[in-house]
This record gives sequence, structure tokens and C-alpha cells, in this order.
Amino acid sequence: MRTSRGGPNLQNAYNPKSAEPASKVKLACTGRGATFKQQGLPGVGAKYNTEDGDMRKIWVAFLPGFLTIESLLIGGVRLLGGDTSAGVAGRADSMAAALTAALGVEFVKGSTSTVVLERDGKRYIVDLVAHTIREAEPRSAGSGPTGKVGPVALLADQAGGATVFKRNCVMCHGPDGKGVAVFKTPDFTDPKVQASLTDEQILETIRNGKKGTVMPSWKDKLSDQDIKAVAAHIRSFGTQNRPAQTTATQVAESEKPKAYTSGDDLLLSLPTGRRLERHGFYVNFTHRFVYTPAFSGPALGGSLSGFDDFSLSSFGFRYGVSDKLSVSIYRSPTFLARPIQLMGAYNFIDEHDGYPLNAVVRVSVQGENNFSRNFTENIEGILSRTIHGRAQLYVVPTVSFGNRELFSPNGFFSSAIPNRPGVNTFSLGAGGAIDIRPTVALVAEVVPTLANGDALGIHRPAFGFGIQKKIWRHAFTFGFTTSPGTTVSQRAGTRAQVLGQPSADTPAGLCIGFNLTRQIF
Repeated sequence: MRTSRGGPNLQNAYNPKSAEPASKVKLACTGRGATFKQQGLPGVGAKYNTEDGDMRKIWVAFLPGFLTIESLLIGGVRLLGGDTSAGVAGRADSMAAALTAALGVEFVKGSTSTVVLERDGKRYIVDLVAHTIREAEPRSAGSGPTGKVGPVALLADQAGGATVFKRNCVMCHGPDGKGVAVFKTPDFTDPKVQASLTDEQILETIRNGKKGTVMPSWKDKLSDQDIKAVAAHIRSFGTQNRPAQTTATQVAESEKPKAYTSGDDLLLSLPTGRRLERHGFYVNFTHRFVYTPAFSGPALGGSLSGFDDFSLSSFGFRYGVSDKLSVSIYRSPTFLARPIQLMGAYNFIDEHDGYPLNAVVRVSVQGENNFSRNFTENIEGILSRTIHGRAQLYVVPTVSFGNRELFSPNGFFSSAIPNRPGVNTFSLGAGGAIDIRPTVALVAEVVPTLANGDALGIHRPAFGFGIQKKIWRHAFTFGFTTSPGTTVSQRAGTRAQVLGQPSADTPAGLCIGFNLTRQIF
């Protein structure tokens, strides 16, 4: 006979008049005139009385083959929460302590979902929320403040660990503990990673850092209690949403290379489509020194390859509404006709979620002269795929409705930006990034206009290449490009249009450009 929870129903299974069962647990309850009535504990089906201060022994019998861990835990909780009279209420604490000791159950301080169960000389950590059970390390003689800290000791300090982790660790280890590819941090949700780390190793690394990596020492910044708490939180990643057993397929999945994480929203001008953090706020700056080529012309040393010349600087802000939806606003300067671009982007699938590629759709509208005239609507898709965990390829098809030729006004007045007719264009950008160091990548891109490029004065595709440094929430990209524009509709344009020089879009016409990206929060 079974209960609705699937466990055995041993109600009235033990008859005191019958032969004594092979295994039994002995409990004691004292109190004058007290009555303790069983409330659903498997194996107990009687009412026990204590009168005149006498001690009454309660025998709880369990039938072999029917006892499960779940029924044991549930029964213990029900008994502890049972109906007691005033006489027994004063003895509740001692009764609870006796019962938990008899059942081999240890409640973890600071946790409402984890208990430790001792059976047949072994200790098991039971997560009642995740429905997982894992064996704890055996207690050593030196366990305690000076002995080895085991999982149970760490779990006892788990309260507050999530807060410490979120405040100090997510930037390098990710909010879900899966690591960040840029920093080559481990995936703490991987059973193989958890199995390879002892608790002492985790505590030692937090306290003293790890040489040759970005992991700093925290012993002077966190208290010992906080260090133990965050270590326990790291351990908890190994039990969340993890099956009781690891199959060969799961091991193979864990050995797959990590998905590549781009450090910036752009390669140079071509978007990467990287997913933003939920409620994350980002700032983007781009600078293009278009008036002097970097590799041709006189006095390159004097102008520092054009770096001493004027730059066309653009900036914008992006905000992650959710982990899939983001919005942005972006503005380019007067000498690119003062366009303001409003955009919404949605990340449909992402390699970090187990998909074979990344797919993003972005919709934007741009208006020149501070969003007052010459409007262009854009729809673009961004497809990208990781190559061996260290590189990523990008394809960006873009349709622009009412696109205008890229030009440079001759003054700051609005009259210098006239109304101009637009044409519909189609471009197909392609690019790539490859990490040559954990935080350094080489990037390259090309943006050919396949439809109506001649109508906009585009005779050669815009292209560029550079090197990118990625540090935590910051990225700096330095490179060379033939494209002065960085909005969606302007990025396919070249220096030849802005300067009126037909050869300015050749390799000899490459100019210096750099990007800065910063995640504020």
C-alpha cells in the first residue's frame, strides 16, 4: 500500500503484539500527563501517554525493503510538527534532537532546502528542492576549525554565499557559475569540474588567488565567514538541475568547447550580436580618423599616421531589457549628417544555451539632423558560430529602406543637411574574431553592398581589421578601416564618399579607428 507521494505507507504496519521487528529506533518522551499523538510517521500507529512523570519508551519500527529516504524525511518532519499538548510542548526541543539523532538526519544551519542524512556509516547531502542526493566526504578526526573542511561544513556556511558571489564573482565566473570564455574560468555546474576540486582547494584559491590567471586574493577583502559562504555557494552549483547519475552523453557534452563570448558589440563596424545581461547598461564609443590615411601620403610620422588629425566620434547606449531583448540609441557627429539611430534587438537562440549557433534580429530607424529628416529603416540578421571555442564567424545580412549616400556637411547649421532622396539597399557583411590570448583577439570584417550600391556611390566594399583587448566589462579595439560610418545604414559607406576621392576606399586609403565599450552595470 503506497501514499500519494509514492512512498510506502507503513501506518499500522507494526503491531506491538506481534514479534519484535529486526530493526527499530528507540525514542523517549517524558512529561507529566502529556499526550503525544503520531501524525503520519511511517511505522507508528499509536497514541502514547506519559503519566505521573513516568518515562515511556516509544519504539518506531521500519519494515525492511519498504523504507525510502523520502518517506523517512517526510515522516520525521511530520512527527516534529505533530499535535502536542502543553505538557509536551516544553520538551519539543529535546524530542526533536532525539528524533533527528535517531533518524540520522542533520539539519544544515542557514539552509531551508538541504539536510544531511547518515545511513550505514555514510553521509549524504540531500537537496529537497533540486531532488538530488550526493555522498558527502567522510568526517576526519581533524574536522573542525583546524581540520579539513568538508562539504557539510561548507553547506553549513552557505547562507549569504550567493550575495557575496553576485557582488564580487559574477563578472569572471558568470551569474550561473558556468564561467566566462573571455577569462577561461571553469564551469562550476560541470560534474567533472566539481569532482576535480576539493573543498580545501576552493577555499585556498579564494583566499590566496591563483597565479597565472585573473583570480585575485580575497583574504584581505572578505571575512573568513564570507569566504566559506561563497565556497559553499560554488559547491551548490554542482547540485543544481543535475541528474543523480552522469551518463556518457552528458560527459561528452561537458567536454565540448565553450561558446565564444565577444568582448564588444562591434568587430569594427560590423555587429557581433552578443547577448546583453538582463538590466545591463552599456556605453559604446567609436572614433574614425578619416581625413588622413594611415599608410600613404606625406608626413605620416608627423601626423602619427593620421592619429593627430580630427576624428569622427560617435557614441551610444544599450540596455538589456531581458537576457534576450535589448534596446539602444546611437548618434554620429555633424560631419556624418548628425544621424540618431533607435534600435531594438532580440536574441532568438544562443550557443551558451546549447544551440548550434547564435541568431539575432535587429530593427532600427535612423534620422539625420538629430532625427528630423532623411529617415532610413533597417532590418538586419546576425548569425554567428563558435569555432573550437577560440574563434567566431559572423554573417550579417541587412536591408535598408530609404538609404542615403554617405556625405559630409560643410557646416554646423541644419541647412547644411538637405533633404535627399533615398534608395533601398541590401548588404551582406562578414567577419571573424579569433583569440590569440585569453583576453586578446584579432578581428576583421568586410561589408559589400549587393543591391543599389552604385546609387549611393559605393564602388568597393568597406573593410577593416584590428586587435581587441577584453578586460572584464571593458573592451578596446584598435584597427584600420575604410568605413567612417558606424550606424547600420552608414557602415557600408567608405571614405571615398565622405572625401570625394575615388581611391580613398582602397587598401592605401585605410585610416585609423578605435572603439571603446564599457558595461556600467
